Amino acid sequence: MGDEKPVHRRILLKLSGEALMGEADYGIEPRVIKRLASEIADLIAAGVEVAVVVGGGNIFRGAGLADAGMDRVTGDQMGMLATVMNALALQDAVEHAGLTARVMSAIRVNQVCEDYIRRRAIRHLEKGRVVIFAAGTGNPFFTTDSAASLRAIEIGADLLLKATKVDGIYSADPFRDPGAERYPHLTYDEVIDRRLAVMDTTAIVLCRDNNLPLRVFDIGRPGDLHRIVCDDDDVGTLVDNRER
Repeated sequence: MGDEKPVHRRILLKLSGEALMGEADYGIEPRVIKRLASEIADLIAAGVEVAVVVGGGNIFRGAGLADAGMDRVTGDQMGMLATVMNALALQDAVEHAGLTARVMSAIRVNQVCEDYIRRRAIRHLEKGRVVIFAAGTGNPFFTTDSAASLRAIEIGADLLLKATKVDGIYSADPFRDPGAERYPHLTYDEVIDRRLAVMDTTAIVLCRDNNLPLRVFDIGRPGDLHRIVCDDDDVGTLVDNRER
């Protein structure tokens, strides 16, 4: 894992469902989830407490079917169940990497995972277990990005990491605009005012009002997760309340 020492004691990693697909069109790519588990194992070995919020877009998107006429609440509930499936898959990969993991769900599915209880989650982290939060906030109309901000604040995380397919926040979609500018640093208000849409506004406001630093990075680049927890400013985009 290198000689650098982590400067963050407890982090929350937000993984989209799409991040688990790799190059596939649907579902979970075993090679990708195995690599993610290995990188998480390296952090645990270095003494970092790791929590994860996982999305479900690789399996189901409630908002998409709502646009096609499905009841939005029903669609979002189906999306929550998709995140539980992804969380169980990640738990299995993490345990195959030699760690102990707990899935904690915001909706009750007691036969497959634990209910989310804040104090229990913190206790799991203190014991070196990877805690994987599923089912978002448990409420429709809230994204898993908002769930990530909320859970990070609740557990007292030092840093929220948003894993994407690009290496930070850009002025435009870098896949469509080769001239798009990557920002090394932004304030929360700049993200909101410029409508950069890296996370939904509710998630950004939660981070801003609770002074929770956010770093957006490319999950496809091996080693970047380690570099971030060692405070490497060259990785991704840092979002916080400090003007620079």
